[in-house]
Amino acid sequence: MPELQKYLGVVYLWQYVPSLIASIVFTVLYTLITAAHGWKMYKTKLWFCIPFFIGGVCEVLGYVFRAASWNQTGSLVLYIMQATFLLLPPVFFAASLCMVYSRLVRAVKGESCSFVSPRWTTRIFVIGDFLTLNIQSNGAGLLANDDLAHIGNAIVIAGLLAQVVLFIGFMICCFVFHRRFKAHLFETGATCEVRWQSCLHMLYWTSIFILVRNVFRVVEYIMDKEGYLQQKEWPTFVFDSVLMLLVMIAYYIWYPDNIQQHLRDPMIELMSNEQPNSEDHERLKPEPKMWHHLTGYSIILYCKYLFRSRSRRANNES
Repeated sequence: MPELQKYLGVVYLWQYVPSLIASIVFTVLYTLITAAHGWKMYKTKLWFCIPFFIGGVCEVLGYVFRAASWNQTGSLVLYIMQATFLLLPPVFFAASLCMVYSRLVRAVKGESCSFVSPRWTTRIFVIGDFLTLNIQSNGAGLLANDDLAHIGNAIVIAGLLAQVVLFIGFMICCFVFHRRFKAHLFETGATCEVRWQSCLHMLYWTSIFILVRNVFRVVEYIMDKEGYLQQKEWPTFVFDSVLMLLVMIAYYIWYPDNIQQHLRDPMIELMSNEQPNSEDHERLKPEPKMWHHLTGYSIILYCKYLFRSRSRRANNES
């Protein structure tokens, strides 16, 4: 059994030796479910699910690096890589959920029942998610300065809380649309061929799983390295690993392929190769490289966050 190693011989990056068996098990499980998502996405040609697939790949890489850290707990590179790849998946999952919601609203012609216009849903919540990650990273940059460390810590916590509030806002949008559209169908006596209620139930469950995971991360950070959540490994597996796996399983079971068949037009999302058919759609066309820029920028910011926070701890303890 390997022992904990210190980074630069000064500070412990880990508070425990990560479980090799659990890391391998989750690597296998995420590899299987991610491969299944890739196959189904290719079969159905639902390319807006690419962010969800990327999230699954990040989970696989995260647990590969976590397994590699088993006997190298003093490696800063392995620590940063596993932490980064396990941080990003909920952002990608949330992006796909937002796209599903906006496409569902358009498929059932329920734009008037949506609390937020479907063409803005993805932009607001996805870009907002990346901005909150940016806030956390910039706050972490202040942790290296002893005089500003308390401000940096407050900024990071504020970024985490903003992420939670933003996702609650998305869940409220889903709930409001559900009630309004159900009332609309009752009043008009209209019928709908789209399996919209099962799709919304999928959004509810996956959103709850992601929200619980985000709240767990907030509490974990507030408690800091001396807290129980960072001293023990099982909370991470229960409130992160298992919940994100359930998100991927639920999304696969209730895959939104029925929605695409009923869309009136190929409305473009953040990730789409489809071409608009009108001037209005051309006006709404986003920058195709936006996802690449946001993803790369977020990874760099979070790596900076981890490096500076751990370096500060090393300097304080040396």
